[in-house]
Amino acid sequence: MFARRRKHFGTPADKATYATLHTASLASPHLREGLTPAAAGKASRHLRDLLGTAAIAICDSSGVLAWDGIGGPYESNHRRDAKDLAAPTLRSGRTAVLGAHDVACGDPQCPIRTAVVAPIVTEERVVAVLVAYSNNTSAALVRATEEVARWVSGQVELAELNKERTRAMEAELRALRAQISPHFIYNALAAIASFVRTDPERARELLLEFADFSRYALRRGGEFTTLADELRNVERYLVLEQARFGDRLKVSLQIAPEVLPVVIPFLVVQPLVENAVRHGLESGAGSISIRARDRINEAEISVEDDGAGSDPEVIRAALSGGSGSDSVGLGNVDARLRQVYGDAYGLVVETAVDAGTKVTFRIPKYSSGVHASP
Repeated sequence: MFARRRKHFGTPADKATYATLHTASLASPHLREGLTPAAAGKASRHLRDLLGTAAIAICDSSGVLAWDGIGGPYESNHRRDAKDLAAPTLRSGRTAVLGAHDVACGDPQCPIRTAVVAPIVTEERVVAVLVAYSNNTSAALVRATEEVARWVSGQVELAELNKERTRAMEAELRALRAQISPHFIYNALAAIASFVRTDPERARELLLEFADFSRYALRRGGEFTTLADELRNVERYLVLEQARFGDRLKVSLQIAPEVLPVVIPFLVVQPLVENAVRHGLESGAGSISIRARDRINEAEISVEDDGAGSDPEVIRAALSGGSGSDSVGLGNVDARLRQVYGDAYGLVVETAVDAGTKVTFRIPKYSSGVHASP
């Protein structure tokens, strides 16, 4: 006979821990948007569940950002007074425990008699307070309110870091756009002009390719795109370069269809291809190979040329942001990949003098906060 195993869901303490972590995970995405009225409003219900109080309020110097709990006339009475209750803690940064004399609204049916006001702090500055309303105050409630406020502080700081990262990424993109080779733009237009009389239809097609390339490369807004869109723009770039170099430039593409929807930072492939064309054709002719492979949880992208190669020390300087290299945006691309995914996802460059160059990087197929811009 087989004994039927009894399902074990853990001790009451295990269940309580799971419930707390689950509730916190529900509030976290909203708080990571920053402490706006909309984000605070969405998070407040989960924060009240964490504390188990009759109501909570989140206030900053402008007033009440969010309220959750009892409604009707009780809410209007206490919500009106919340800003005044929050003011001392906003100034001092110290938790306040308030009794019925400060909090009660005079309605004997109202369940709110006390409140705990705890500071929400980022970068050693009080930016808001969490007010927990109850019918009585205990040491456990005071401690719980302080801990929840401290956790909210951490989430708000992460939101600020995300904003800083976005601003840094936008600055890097502006710098990269300024770096897109002026020689390429001049030579592309010169190549188009050369076909105006001999092959007007070809000139028209190339002009449209150049317009689409410029529109993509110089677009405003959005840190991310799909690999499919990035490769489509690389194709435009190569069409323009092949119009200039003809049979001297040979291109090979091997792209796994599975990785085309993967979201990547904007303009990370084209600068690598531009470098490959520039260095691959130094001897007058060359081949470029672009590959995108499916690596289960990651996409692996590589750009390789059979050109003159380079001294590894020169590449090392380019990756560290040195200005002595003529590699377009190599350090910029490496820095942005590391900013988004961590140091394990920077560029890997294999090169030597007279041995060509291969640049490879990996992209996680799924990464929190990484979404393609429309």
